[in-house]
Amino acid sequence: MSDPRGFLKHTRTLESKRPAADRVNDYKEIYIASPKSQVIEQADRCMDCGTPFCHMGCPLGNIIPEFNEAVSDEQWENAYRILKSTNNFPEFTGRICPAPCEGSCVLGINQPPVTIEYIEKAIIEKAFEAGYVKASPPMVRTGKKVAVIGSGPSGLAAADQLNKAGHEVTLFERKDRFGGLLRYGIPDFKLEKWVLDRRLKIMEEEGINFQPNTNIGAETSKIMNEYDALVLCIGSTIPRDLNIQGRDANGIHFAMEFLEMNNRQNAGDSVDPNKWIDAKDKHVLVIGGGDTGSDCVGTSNRHHAKSVTQIEILGKPPTERSAENPWPEWPMVLRTSTSHEEGCEREWSILTKEFIKDNHNNLTGLRIVNVEWVSGENGKSQLKALPETERVIDCDLAFLCVGYLHPQKKGLLESLDLSLDPRGNIMTEGYQTSKENIFAAGDGRRGQSLVVWAIAEGRKAALEVNNYLKTHA
Repeated sequence: MSDPRGFLKHTRTLESKRPAADRVNDYKEIYIASPKSQVIEQADRCMDCGTPFCHMGCPLGNIIPEFNEAVSDEQWENAYRILKSTNNFPEFTGRICPAPCEGSCVLGINQPPVTIEYIEKAIIEKAFEAGYVKASPPMVRTGKKVAVIGSGPSGLAAADQLNKAGHEVTLFERKDRFGGLLRYGIPDFKLEKWVLDRRLKIMEEEGINFQPNTNIGAETSKIMNEYDALVLCIGSTIPRDLNIQGRDANGIHFAMEFLEMNNRQNAGDSVDPNKWIDAKDKHVLVIGGGDTGSDCVGTSNRHHAKSVTQIEILGKPPTERSAENPWPEWPMVLRTSTSHEEGCEREWSILTKEFIKDNHNNLTGLRIVNVEWVSGENGKSQLKALPETERVIDCDLAFLCVGYLHPQKKGLLESLDLSLDPRGNIMTEGYQTSKENIFAAGDGRRGQSLVVWAIAEGRKAALEVNNYLKTHA
């Protein structure tokens, strides 16, 4: 590296954030762009270690020490070319990836890890600013046609890779805009949609055909006849429910109902006022402790909820790694998101018992009990309710953020008659489904996961499709 003692001179520093009191009044990005000197200092912290475990932590296999060194030397175009060789969309992962690479950073053994995600975002934004990112259509077309169904991160990555290989790619999306989870699941304060639209414009200029408002459903025979291969990137869209007494009360919603409606309004769409979910002056309860729950917290804060409480069935994580969670494993530690910083009460080891409602079927509270995880038969952990801890939390709006089960089976999957795995996901071997010219990638194949995994899945599936097309003239 340019400064081999950089990690001894500089501590971990991230982008500055706008004050919480200001940012809850809009949906603009939270972070403030840092001076170039700060980014270079952070890149200097990379140790150029002999075995870069960050490669292991990154599903995309990003070549991290090399792009850090390029940034350290202020070789921004080279840094961009290294980054784009493994990652189609660093402007997405640089904003919304939980950065598993940082959990594996060798520096993290006894210091805060390198700010890899932050550096990645700086590289791609510098590349756009300097004009390094340009549409580059393939010089030669193969004559093969591929249909990619679903325009979330895995579908976008698969389409991008297949188009670069020279195939004629059509990207089908059943909604009116492209991006899937990026468009409708991620709040604007984490990913403003001009970032997504900027990338889609480049992909269109490179020759990808975009077909919105197209629900393939049972109309699969026509597509099968027109295309040499199909890639299913349909996501894991069936939410896990919370089937307890009182679930039918008014005011209980799945997370994506709330997030998509809010994103649509921010995009200028007209939203039916009778269906609008408004958290203003409400006591909001977020059930589930993951990123989606955090997004509901941040969005509720921007609605100016009276209070926001988030509960989680798992125990409170430690603030530092435990002995059972050594480096370079993903650190199972307490994380406080920017949404939590804006205002949120958090409780752990909570089991939901019953939704409480009034005579008009409106939600008024949730009966809960504290639990502990104890070792049961065969060493499996099981829940034990703690005596005298049952109580009612006041709430008149609740969001269920407890995960997703599997992709939608009705329509497309039923029509294609594909084999599914025991969890209800699309069964594949090498990304190839039970029908040889149909492939699958992303959450619909592996189950709900991270955006970075979806991009990696799309890239790998595209490679398998390309190899298939080469051998099937």
